[in-house]
Amino acid sequence: MSPTASAPEKRASRAVFPFTAIVGQEEMKLALLLNVIDPKIGGVMIMGDRGTGKSTTIRALADLLPEIEVVADDPFNSDPNDPDVMSDTVRDLVAQQQEIPVAKKKVQMVDLPLGATEDRVCGTIDIEKALSQGVRAFEPGLLAKANRGILYVDEVNLLDDHLVDVLLDSAASGWNTVEREGISIRHPARFVLVGSGNPEEGELRPQLLDRFGMHAEIRTVKEPALRVEIVEQRAEFDQNPQQFLEKYQDKQQELQQKLVSAQELLPSVKMEYELRVNISSVCSELDVDGLRGDIVTNRAAKAIAALEGRTEATVDDIRRVIALCLRHRLRKDPLESIDSGYKVEKVFGRVFGLEMSSEETGTATSNGVRQGVR
Repeated sequence: MSPTASAPEKRASRAVFPFTAIVGQEEMKLALLLNVIDPKIGGVMIMGDRGTGKSTTIRALADLLPEIEVVADDPFNSDPNDPDVMSDTVRDLVAQQQEIPVAKKKVQMVDLPLGATEDRVCGTIDIEKALSQGVRAFEPGLLAKANRGILYVDEVNLLDDHLVDVLLDSAASGWNTVEREGISIRHPARFVLVGSGNPEEGELRPQLLDRFGMHAEIRTVKEPALRVEIVEQRAEFDQNPQQFLEKYQDKQQELQQKLVSAQELLPSVKMEYELRVNISSVCSELDVDGLRGDIVTNRAAKAIAALEGRTEATVDDIRRVIALCLRHRLRKDPLESIDSGYKVEKVFGRVFGLEMSSEETGTATSNGVRQGVR
């Protein structure tokens, strides 16, 4: 069978809803795309109603991404060209100038179950084998599988705080270290961390929430025409996935190429000093603890410029991402009914000398979705 005949069959067997076909939820889609372009943004926390397509969107994003080169039969998806994303074993082989077998594979999207243990997440060391045979017997966990991919934690607000800490530490450092009985093993663990949850079922502790780079709020679509469009699209996909995928194939390839180009362009993107000072002024005026807010907003603004093929980040780029980067870092007053995204927008407008339109103000307060993201 020819490659052209086998590829569609492989794609049909996965039956993943295409990312470009997803209607609405622009905040969530933008935050995910920016984290793919620059994983150092630090992941996305998606909070919103049940049944709003959170997991569908994340699976669609993983399916959209191009295949990556990995070291064949390596459990950590080591990059054959980047020593910073290689396991110690592969690095030793490179140092010995041995030939490294290379394969291509799809970007992994790893689901972390709510009841997962720390051993399941981080991996385990077989002490008996290590002591009796003198080898480092390591059983990789979900963090190893997620390296260079996406790690998705649904209902992250119900996950044990200790496990959330482990995930965030690995995401920040890019490495997972397992220690037991004096034996220590580490492996690369660079992934885009995506958490989702329903605020009705409990909030994350502020110190954990702050560790997520961006925070997207999603709501159930209210407009009847849009709801009908979403229902009809899903019915069309379920009835004939292959035909539906072919309908969106060109758009998928176009967006995939935009992401690849953006990743290549990102190191060249600059931002004026005055804009960086203004970002820090907004963070200071909002009394944001630490410097994560400043760093993430700078990164996100550059990533959106790269996505649109530009090498200079603008005020408009900052406007489109600043609420996503800062709203979850504000100290909450339980008696306050104002949406935190609106508060960020208001201070942004004052510091940058811009006024929000009444349409944007109304959108921000009623939906938590800003017109500028669209």
